[in-house]
Amino acid sequence: MNYRYRTSSISFGGPLTPVVRNIMIACVAVYVVQLLVGDPISRYFSLIPALVIREFYFWQFFSYMFLHDRGGLFHLLFNMLSLFMFGCELERYWGSRRFFQYYCLTGIGAGLCVFFIPSNYLTSTIGASGAIYGVLLAYGLTFPDRILYMYMLFPLQAKYFVMIIGGIAFLTALSSSNSGISNAAHLGGMAFGYVYLKTVKDQRARTRGSSSLVAQIKDAYFHWKLRRARKKFSVYLNKKERQRDKNETIH
Repeated sequence: MNYRYRTSSISFGGPLTPVVRNIMIACVAVYVVQLLVGDPISRYFSLIPALVIREFYFWQFFSYMFLHDRGGLFHLLFNMLSLFMFGCELERYWGSRRFFQYYCLTGIGAGLCVFFIPSNYLTSTIGASGAIYGVLLAYGLTFPDRILYMYMLFPLQAKYFVMIIGGIAFLTALSSSNSGISNAAHLGGMAFGYVYLKTVKDQRARTRGSSSLVAQIKDAYFHWKLRRARKKFSVYLNKKERQRDKNETIH
């Protein structure tokens, strides 16, 4: 599904788009189930590298994105607000299918980054933050001059906003403190998002180049056919003129 895109210097997400709405509904519904069921949900659906390796719980690379800390309602609200603010406009601009593919790719990519860090072997990782950081990166690259308010106070262009939060995540990941926040997932989501966007851009450039080359070949072939037809017609006219002159001479 595609939406008509309207430019503006300041944006706040709305109106709500289908994929963003469905992701928000899924995250809230799963959060309610977590409150009711408890630990079994986290064991089977959060990302735990040890279980992926020993029990082959490969679905956890996808399912962990829809879980949030049962004691941290703010975590869920913050993620959903961020998804609404940045995801809706991207979905309108890209279309629902591409946006959903990108969201899943960055979320799974963030999970892979967590998976390959040895210290996370027994750690349970949950939350949509990795995918949302990927969405934020895409927003900054797609709408670099949009004005965002950091901490609701400081106006910044989107491209600088993305650089700042990426730098914060990177520096925090290098620190030895254990804040309970998976900065590896945040950076992983942004890294996979950047590679995806760069790859798609290069593919489109090659496609445009190929289309241009095909068009040039078709144009050259058309002109060759036209010259050939003109040559044949000229030969035919000359033949007719010679035949007419011959008949006039005989008479």
